[in-house]
Amino acid sequence: MIDASEILPGATAPLVDPSALRTWVMLDDERLLVLDKPGWLVCHPSKNGPWSSLAGAVREEFKPDAIRLIYRLDRETSGVIILAKTEAMGRRLGKAVLERKIGKLYVVLLEGEMSTAVKVDQPLGPDLTANVTVKQRVVAGEGSQEAVTIYHPLVARNGFTLAGVELLTGRKHQIRAHAEWLGRRVVGDKLYGPDPGLYLEFAAQGWTARHSALLGMTRQALHCVAIDLRTAGLDYLLRAPWPADMARFAQRNLSLSVTEAQQLIDAFVAAKLVEPPPWKPR
Repeated sequence: MIDASEILPGATAPLVDPSALRTWVMLDDERLLVLDKPGWLVCHPSKNGPWSSLAGAVREEFKPDAIRLIYRLDRETSGVIILAKTEAMGRRLGKAVLERKIGKLYVVLLEGEMSTAVKVDQPLGPDLTANVTVKQRVVAGEGSQEAVTIYHPLVARNGFTLAGVELLTGRKHQIRAHAEWLGRRVVGDKLYGPDPGLYLEFAAQGWTARHSALLGMTRQALHCVAIDLRTAGLDYLLRAPWPADMARFAQRNLSLSVTEAQQLIDAFVAAKLVEPPPWKPR
């Protein structure tokens, strides 16, 4: 159930507060800007003006000579996001993404208990049966793409699982679509959750009583927790802390303290990204 003290979101997301934007900064140097994105903000510019998107707000507040998102996160996915501040760095990291040379780890809250690690090697493509054009599904044949996700349960209690996630490919909505296929939906997911109509209803009306009845969080419980640029030749391993809204859900529903959750997540990141790079950063 949604905590009665939580602010229920409207169909239009709030604008970025410039003073808050500065607190999201994890790294700011001559080539890179790395932020811990909140789970209510779109990455790319929107029709509601520059302060309604991450890219627009960064341009307004930091006024960089150049800015390029190296990858995107869905509006409701929080965590590490990287922007290049030079064209050269943008090209370099863009190529690294295509060559799968950037390590990326997520944590997710799932419905149901997962006792052992699960590797999902199932192609994804558009869900032509859905009334939402962006929805993906496990499907073979023309238009589908290879997609491989590994879910590592960190703790499973009371009908829910906190899991670490490795992506071996980077497809649209990959973690969420594979979780739906597994029967372990992402908590709070309006599109891949109990009723995809919640997605359209939210876009038109904002949060409703039906959302409160069917969803355990006001956004999908998915967080990009770590990005490793060392395999792209940069000496950076960037980690975003356990977000407060996911922490509250885990405390209520998994009896998992903030400290215990952070320790489990840190151990997962260390286990997957502990190996030093085989080259000298430059």
